[in-house]
Amino acid sequence: MVLDYTMPRLDGTEEPLTSYKGKVLLLVNVASACGLTPQYSPLQALQDKYGERGFCVLGFPANNFMGQEPGTNDEIATFCETQYGVTFPVFSKISVAGDDMHPLYKEITTLPEPLGGDILWNFQKYLVDREGNVVAKFGPRTTPDDPAVIEAIEALL
Repeated sequence: MVLDYTMPRLDGTEEPLTSYKGKVLLLVNVASACGLTPQYSPLQALQDKYGERGFCVLGFPANNFMGQEPGTNDEIATFCETQYGVTFPVFSKISVAGDDMHPLYKEITTLPEPLGGDILWNFQKYLVDREGNVVAKFGPRTTPDDPAVIEAIEALL
């Protein structure tokens, strides 16, 4: 289950994902230098709109696709704060593809289709229910404010 992992935040603080049990989560592999980077804005808007109802975006920076997340954790933190006003949790940079794929993403990608499968690009999204189960996957080009994403989040809240 995705909540079984402890992940370091950008500042190095270890955070058990079990602390999010009971919340609806949207896990997103993010990148600072991608054509899809502007999705940070609607991700933050989702956090602002639904956070008080038990929803949380979790960002996982990854440099797996054309080197589009080249920064250090400190640089990523500064970028997220200054460029997009991100307040949702962003974790230390990890790998979401290849031989060095983080175990969290190894677990997610090995789920049966349509939930599992390869990470296609930056900003692939996984919706997780209050018990920690992945219940929906949205491709990188599906924006966080897409009606299908909103509907799925609201159904779980």
